[in-house]
Amino acid sequence: MQIQSLIDQPSKLPVIPKVTQQLIESFHSENINRHQITERISADPVLSAKLLRLANSAFFQMSRTIGTVEDALHMLGFVMVRNLVVGNGMVGAFRNIPGLDLQQFWRYSLNTACASRWLAMRADINGDLAFTLGLLHAIGQLQMHAVAAAEMLPLDKKLSVLDSGRARLEVDLLGFHYAQVSAELARVWNFPLQLIEALRHIPDPLAPAVVSKAAAVVHLGAWRARVDALQYSDEAMRASYPADVAMRLGFPAQAIELLADAGDHAMPALEELTKGLEAMLE
Repeated sequence: MQIQSLIDQPSKLPVIPKVTQQLIESFHSENINRHQITERISADPVLSAKLLRLANSAFFQMSRTIGTVEDALHMLGFVMVRNLVVGNGMVGAFRNIPGLDLQQFWRYSLNTACASRWLAMRADINGDLAFTLGLLHAIGQLQMHAVAAAEMLPLDKKLSVLDSGRARLEVDLLGFHYAQVSAELARVWNFPLQLIEALRHIPDPLAPAVVSKAAAVVHLGAWRARVDALQYSDEAMRASYPADVAMRLGFPAQAIELLADAGDHAMPALEELTKGLEAMLE
């Protein structure tokens, strides 16, 4: 199997909502027409209702109710609104994927996004970029299972798609890994090069000559999400901690120092970090 065989025909690609496509195109534009974006989102009553539900969630802790899409853009900022709409579009684009527990997958992805954003904001890295990368970093798994379910079955029996060793297993058996597929999907959808390259290197962010700090912070965020998703024991949590990546970013060398019960400066529980954003996954 080759990566290109997973995306070489339009019929193999998920259908992305038009408004999501338009917002992806805005990555390349320095002059965003907010009025036009407001109109495009407002024209979809289901999407606009979900956006307002998210905007008024506990995650954003707004002091007043956000009643319109225009208010959401003003209060949350264009980039975060784009993140919410693009994320919602991706969740809707992948349905009934053979061999995958989609509820677990998207919960893990949302946890990765929010953990990565929290880490990024403390490491002088763009938090909105980290959120986008965290949410989308494993979509290659969805594409691989959607197009080549039979080929994925033996791998799934060996190792969970969420396991930290999954990328290496895929390289050994297929010659490529899910993050490379994620990057190729992002290229087809015309995401910016910075995001594409970061996606490609998330499983091994220190490997490139020029390290992407965004990829590194999502690698660490994915570890945090994986601890909960796979219900790691304390021993497994410590053994799997990417200390080299954490130290490169200026975070503690010991896993326990980063967890919620380790002190005032540790990461909050994932339930707290993601509170209110669960609606994105519906």
